[in-house]
Amino acid sequence: MIDIDVALEAIRSRTDELDRFTVDLHEALGSVLAEDIVADIDSPPHDKAIVDGYALRAADVRAGSGTFRVVERIVAGDNPHLEVTEGTCSQIMTGAPMPGGADAVVMWEETAATHNNSPASFLGGAMPTSVTVGEQLVRSGQNIMRQAASFAVGEKMASRGQVITPPLVGVLAEVGRGVVDVVRRPKVAVLATGDELVECRTRPAAGQIRNTNGPMLQALATVCGADCADLGIARDTHKSLRQFIEQGLAADVLLISGGVSAGVLDLVPSVLKELGVEQVFHKVRVKPGKPIWFGKQQTPVKRSGCLVFGLPGNPVSGLVCFELFVRPALAKLMGLTATTAQPHAGRLESQYEHHGDRVMYHPAVAHANRTTGWSVKLLPWKGSADLRTMSAANCLAILTGDPPRLEPGDPIEFQFLGGSGLGI
Repeated sequence: MIDIDVALEAIRSRTDELDRFTVDLHEALGSVLAEDIVADIDSPPHDKAIVDGYALRAADVRAGSGTFRVVERIVAGDNPHLEVTEGTCSQIMTGAPMPGGADAVVMWEETAATHNNSPASFLGGAMPTSVTVGEQLVRSGQNIMRQAASFAVGEKMASRGQVITPPLVGVLAEVGRGVVDVVRRPKVAVLATGDELVECRTRPAAGQIRNTNGPMLQALATVCGADCADLGIARDTHKSLRQFIEQGLAADVLLISGGVSAGVLDLVPSVLKELGVEQVFHKVRVKPGKPIWFGKQQTPVKRSGCLVFGLPGNPVSGLVCFELFVRPALAKLMGLTATTAQPHAGRLESQYEHHGDRVMYHPAVAHANRTTGWSVKLLPWKGSADLRTMSAANCLAILTGDPPRLEPGDPIEFQFLGGSGLGI
């Protein structure tokens, strides 16, 4: 039995980033960038107005009010044709480029406009012929966004290893990236094992239970960004296991639920060995999840090989092992910058007494407290099959047993469920 950090390092050292390929931008959402992205233009590409109003020279506005002749109207998408000189201004709309000579914009609400000596509206009709600016201080640069204020040509906009989110899709479009290089999504095969299992649509007979692990593991892998295949249920026979496992080894990752403990029908490790999967470790000092099995099949035709995780059959154990060991492996396959979730510091709400020598990952709810930071509530838990309690948790409290007894308010660490800190 090995420690958690030793197991993680063993997984990391045998996990390689998958191949990269080029996709159209509209197909890139959720993928991981395989290249750095730099800007090909300035943003904004010119000095622009950030309010509707009048572009003028700040120096022309003194302590008293001033009247200016309006020489042109500029809207977003226009090119200014006339330079602003002493005593003149341009009517300008939000986003429009600044005319030459002007270095400030006064909001139209702070002016009085006329058209041929009659009051004029800024919002419609003919362009005003003159505008009066009330008594105010106008400074150079007022209500203007300078060229390249957001970013400049050559500036890094996104880094290799970032997940392409909807805002990042917009950024990529802004810098002209109609196609991008991304890392291939991992193909994950999920296999449940056990003579006692029936499909979730079936009402279990005596001695049977529904297959909960298969759908749960598929959901977890899919949320991570993997392309997931359901292999179904293998029975506890050598023939059935070999048939299904051989099929699953074509994937990048094979998740096998059950059959890895020490029972008489726990045949998975021996079948994996027979199929050329090298065992890396079996059993980790963690609770729940101790029986986890990990290995790798390396073949000449597939550079990355197939990572194989034999997960405990109890649902909570399987989920904890996925969060601790499978999710980081998927993160590295996908080329993510961070591959291991960092724990958060919090304070325990209730008393806790540790038993045994394994690190406990206990279902919990963490919520922010204005005065003390994160407060962590341990959920009443009925053991490794209690998936209902786990479904109410948003984190796992990490209880090391040092010290063996914790009181309310004592500091602890916890890890959010769902890959917080990894981007998946």
